Amino acid sequence: MTGLDDIAGVGVDRRGGFSRHGFTRVDAELREWFEGEARRRGLGVEADRNGNIWAWWGEPGDGAVVTGSHLDSVPGGGAFDGPLGVVAALQAVDLLRDKGFMPRTPLALVVFVEEEGGRFGSACLGSRLMTGAIDADRARALTDPDGTTLADAVRSAGLDPARLGRDDAALRRIGVFVELHVEQGRGLVDLGAPVGLASSILAHGRWRFRFTGEGNHAGATLMGDRRDPVVAAAATVLAARRAATGGARATVGRILPTPGGTNVIASSVDLWLDARADGTPRTREVVADVTAAAQAAAADEGCSLQVTEESYGDTVVFDRVLADDLNATLGDVPVLATGAGHDAGVLAAHRPTAMLFVRNPTGVSHAPEEHAEPADCAEGAAALARVLEHLAR
Repeated sequence: MTGLDDIAGVGVDRRGGFSRHGFTRVDAELREWFEGEARRRGLGVEADRNGNIWAWWGEPGDGAVVTGSHLDSVPGGGAFDGPLGVVAALQAVDLLRDKGFMPRTPLALVVFVEEEGGRFGSACLGSRLMTGAIDADRARALTDPDGTTLADAVRSAGLDPARLGRDDAALRRIGVFVELHVEQGRGLVDLGAPVGLASSILAHGRWRFRFTGEGNHAGATLMGDRRDPVVAAAATVLAARRAATGGARATVGRILPTPGGTNVIASSVDLWLDARADGTPRTREVVADVTAAAQAAAADEGCSLQVTEESYGDTVVFDRVLADDLNATLGDVPVLATGAGHDAGVLAAHRPTAMLFVRNPTGVSHAPEEHAEPADCAEGAAALARVLEHLAR
């Protein structure tokens, strides 16, 4: 797909897939690509105080019709999660111009920064900062795996970290927001449809479990003399699997032992839990069950445990009036719930917001096998163009 092909060589991870994280050299290259594509179309480009990029068709103004997504990825992620929505937005502008359409309402494309949280651990960072959903001081203090703070990373990217935070001026410019995204699942495959609409997002959050034991020699330390945090962490991984019942999801995708030597008993282990369920009570119940198991495992092994909530968002229900309006515009497409978080989910608490999904034949996401056929991507861009024309006429 034109656009996706243009950035196919950016941020390739030797382990497979792409690793594209906010405020890095790779991120700068992707931002430069988008800004160039926007300017080539005559769109006015600007960055807001949190580093999100805006491209305006016509004069900027409040109450605009806004579409877009993100360009960053999880470590080793796929090519479509995020970039498809950005490319489709650019193509929608092309399709509308080809038919002579001119928006009567201000219209903008936006690229949000660090949506995946792959570098600083906090998902949807650009939209959460803009809406005030994350405290600016807390955000500035976030660190990446190398110990670089968000404040330092932002400064290195040419932005002022002191200006990070809620941006009411930018928020006022959004009258309605529509995000197109590759589907993360097989709903549209099973329904035989190339495009669908989102109804809701599961409640979800991230928790960091730090187990602290005693570092020691792997050969010289008897098994009964050990205080091994890896053992407690391993029990927690299994507990997360047991706790996720009745449609809940619990995942441990990242474990970091310190110091990480093959012949060394770790002194500490950091483990990150991603928990999702239908509503806050059930999500909190899953986390409580995992935490209780982790506490018991830590005590059995003679380790201490610290649990920190890094992010959380309650169930999001997208604006039903807007969804019904867009569904009528698109000719009655499938409406699906999703377990994946998005910038649209953050904005939904502040503005009428909707999401379009494009069929993913593999059903895989956050991995190299993530895919969408060119014909379905074209259908998605055409659907987005129809939606923007309807909203901005």
